[in-house]
Amino acid sequence: MLSRHIDPDEIIKKCKEHPHRKHASAGGRRALHQSWVRDEDAAAVPKYTMPKVGIASKAAYQLLHDETALDGNPLLNLASFVHTWMPEEADRLIMENINKNLVDLDEYPAASVIHNRCISMLGDLWHAPKEGKVIGTATAGSSEAIMLGGLAMKKRWQEARKAAGKDHFHPNVIFGSNAQVALEKFARYFDVEARLVPVKEENGFVLNPHDAIQYCDENTIGIIVILGSTYTGHFEDVALMSALLDDLQARTGLDIPIHVDGASGAFVAPFAFPSLQWDFKVPRVVSINTSGHKFGLTYAGLGWVLWRDESFLHKDLVFELHYLGSTEYTFTLNFSKPAAPVIVQMFNFLNLGFEGYRKIAYKDLRNARMLSKALESTYFKVFSNIHRPASETNSKAISEGSGAGHSPSPIPKDGDNPEHYMAGLPVVAFRLSDTYKAENPKVKQAWIQTMLRTKGWIVPNYGAPKGAAEGTEILRVVVRETLSEDLMERLIIDILSIAESLMGPDHAFSGGEAAPKGITHPDHGHARPEKESFDGEEEKKEQVGFSSQC
Repeated sequence: MLSRHIDPDEIIKKCKEHPHRKHASAGGRRALHQSWVRDEDAAAVPKYTMPKVGIASKAAYQLLHDETALDGNPLLNLASFVHTWMPEEADRLIMENINKNLVDLDEYPAASVIHNRCISMLGDLWHAPKEGKVIGTATAGSSEAIMLGGLAMKKRWQEARKAAGKDHFHPNVIFGSNAQVALEKFARYFDVEARLVPVKEENGFVLNPHDAIQYCDENTIGIIVILGSTYTGHFEDVALMSALLDDLQARTGLDIPIHVDGASGAFVAPFAFPSLQWDFKVPRVVSINTSGHKFGLTYAGLGWVLWRDESFLHKDLVFELHYLGSTEYTFTLNFSKPAAPVIVQMFNFLNLGFEGYRKIAYKDLRNARMLSKALESTYFKVFSNIHRPASETNSKAISEGSGAGHSPSPIPKDGDNPEHYMAGLPVVAFRLSDTYKAENPKVKQAWIQTMLRTKGWIVPNYGAPKGAAEGTEILRVVVRETLSEDLMERLIIDILSIAESLMGPDHAFSGGEAAPKGITHPDHGHARPEKESFDGEEEKKEQVGFSSQC
């Protein structure tokens, strides 16, 4: 941010109007050249008001093309869960269908059929009961899907309270303080009290069902269990939460449903952890949401929400429309939405199949385990658990709060099968170890984020959720399909070299004489010749030829 005493617009204006720059105006340049003049076309375009007269399409394109070049590289954006690449054929399908509105069922019946087939496939993937009638819809993302899942629980709770002649004006919903902001948005936007359960580091910064059960009462519309925390990638225990709610119902008569926020995990668990009990196999799970644009492997702009049976989607949320040429039903928050994301979701289902998604999940988790073990064996404490064997002893230790930060875990015999490890997302959350911080007390963890950014990597450093020790910071890497093993090796080298460059009194930010003058690439040194490899000739030779010295 610039000083308040500096007006950048005024400075730029003065520079443009310099009297000696006679060819700086649009007319001056055009008099010299009749070729394309993008700078001159865009020079007078206002930034914050609509221009009175437009500019050439080529100039408008180039102006925005150049501005967006300042964005980070999506391939190296390890902060985001959102997928950033699709095959050429998927890109072609998007452009062929980019002008179709999915809500116009009569005009675009094929797109509607593809949408319904996606719902059917997801229902089968999540073990929707065959005796029921699963129902669902595409959404703009998991945020809208969570809103719909929460509204359905609220409406059913209100109807039951009204029928019993009881107060129906004070609903509450329960979820962990590690929840993504969309869950809190639902509570605030739709007048539901959010009961946030504090989380603990020893429990992986996720909801402990034993803690959550204490927040339940007759006004609880439901509990939202997160299958893949955005902080650490941990899966919350859906089966245990359901068992505790079964016991609560037996003791008190309170029948409280579960909505699973599977924004990321609902496209990981079925393929990597098929034995995990989290979906519609658990009878108390009434609805599940996910993001197609995360581990569903589509571009941004697609979410899904499904209910185990249409009886759990309250009739007040369903609208019947007649003015688009036929009778249509809608139960989304927005009306119009593009058909292209749904079509390329089906492309992925057809192109990858179950086996393709499984291979990608295996690869992502394998790369995440490699990063976790490399960090844990050097200068960092790792919060994520997907690299720890899922043995009975280890599972008990985790549940009792032994937490992360121990020495690298042994590799199971079938080392590539994720079910031999703790279940979770391919996410690595970590911080500087206590030993490193004790030996380098002046080092700030945020510097690692800054120095990684100079190498192109986008790795966030953020505060832990409510309930964690004050001041706890977390670095996090989301391992997506586009992060190959080769890139992972590069990332490991960069993180470790940065950690080492910050050690000692003359580290990278100390300003001392011994501090490096710039951030170097660790592999560059591997290609440099060493003096002792030559014939002992120390004297510097004169340059021969025209090539400049590097």
